[in-house]
Amino acid sequence: MIDQELSVVVLDSDPKTAEKTASLIRFLGYPAYTAANEESFRARILELPSIVAILVAADARYKLLDSSLQAVADDSLRCACFLIKGTGAGGKPPVAYRSRIQGVISENASYKELLRTLQDAILFYKCGGRAESDSSAMLCRNLVGCSRDIHTVHNLIRQVADTEASVLITGESGTGKEVVARCVHSLSSRRDHPFVPINCGAIPAELLESELFGHERGAFTGAITSRQGRFEIAEGGTLFLDEIGDMPMDMQVKLLRVLQERTFERVGSHKTIRSNVRIVAATHRDLDQLVAEGRFRLDLFYRLNVFPIEITPIRKRVSDIPLLVEGYINKLEREQRNSFRLSECAMACLASYYWPGNVRELFNLLERLAILYPQKLIKWADLPDKFRPNQELFVEQLEESVDWQNRAHSAAARIDLPMDGIDLRPHLASIERSLMTQALTQSEWVVARAAKLLNLQRTTLVEKMRKFEIQRPEELTNY
Repeated sequence: MIDQELSVVVLDSDPKTAEKTASLIRFLGYPAYTAANEESFRARILELPSIVAILVAADARYKLLDSSLQAVADDSLRCACFLIKGTGAGGKPPVAYRSRIQGVISENASYKELLRTLQDAILFYKCGGRAESDSSAMLCRNLVGCSRDIHTVHNLIRQVADTEASVLITGESGTGKEVVARCVHSLSSRRDHPFVPINCGAIPAELLESELFGHERGAFTGAITSRQGRFEIAEGGTLFLDEIGDMPMDMQVKLLRVLQERTFERVGSHKTIRSNVRIVAATHRDLDQLVAEGRFRLDLFYRLNVFPIEITPIRKRVSDIPLLVEGYINKLEREQRNSFRLSECAMACLASYYWPGNVRELFNLLERLAILYPQKLIKWADLPDKFRPNQELFVEQLEESVDWQNRAHSAAARIDLPMDGIDLRPHLASIERSLMTQALTQSEWVVARAAKLLNLQRTTLVEKMRKFEIQRPEELTNY
């Protein structure tokens, strides 16, 4: 489900063309509105809380583009602007506009092109209206999602990145804690220096000190040469301490000393080395509980927990799953590897799954499906058993869907075209109005329920009700 506060405005002097593009955008799940000129666009700015993108049709001398960009500047909007070029128009917009727009799309853009454009617009919007001009912004592409939780994580990263504060990232395994850590580093002033990760839980306790601080030749059995530790390698950059909750207590004391004094010694050496690194730590454990149990030092916890960032598991942000799937499939296509598509029923299965392994488990499944079913449409039956636990329910829903479609096709088959033809638009409009009225009546005029019956966004149904002048019966207005 797309964040309904993020709106798209299509500017075109031709209302029919504008509405056609807006309808495609609504089909993709984004609230979309139209404007025919500068005045109506400025009215939209006042009316809509958050405009994430404007799509402006190319006209003579780019007057509409110029006026819309001026309106964006006047109101300090951070929305992305895209130019819609007709089939007969030239390739690139004038030089004066190239640095002020985020891209050009064709008049007959496909769903895929529109979706990619809107995803770029959301990234631009969440980066505070800054174009992604380097690898740091590209890294934020890995934090895919439209949920409020991911939006909050993006905001927290931007707020803390350019400071020297220690960051503690918490979340279940597989939620993408290292991705967040890399984003913090890449958006910071230390971006040109190393980002050095170390998994504190994957290294034996007796070797962890050497891994962190390095050692001199002969410091212990097997130390045949001197070696730098992660603190030295990360000098000037960021040291990412993953699974900090698994660090042994004796190592916690030594780490605390480094954080306090900014100095350390290699194992087997008395030479003090100054350290200039930023610490970003992560854990899937409850550090408060570990502190209460005496398994994690309270003073170290305070040192690390200066700026906490929590990543929500994907089962609690189901609306992000389709975007994560789409993003991974796009990655497969960019790498020219096997691609595939998911049916609506298969996607519903993924949305209902518990995902104990979170994003990592999702991506592993998609990788497996790409190998097993290259260039195929993945259906419910193609998914592994554990991803479709409610088999009877899904089969029942599928049968109902097929039965409804068969009845719809049968009804359509009984309509005969008159010999002298028919005006199709009003005929289809009457059918659409009838179905909406039936859905509203069946749902006792609760618009959200009716929209669900019609597989529409609530805002889309409200617009159609206005268009067809469908009003709530007077006897229900007081309820």
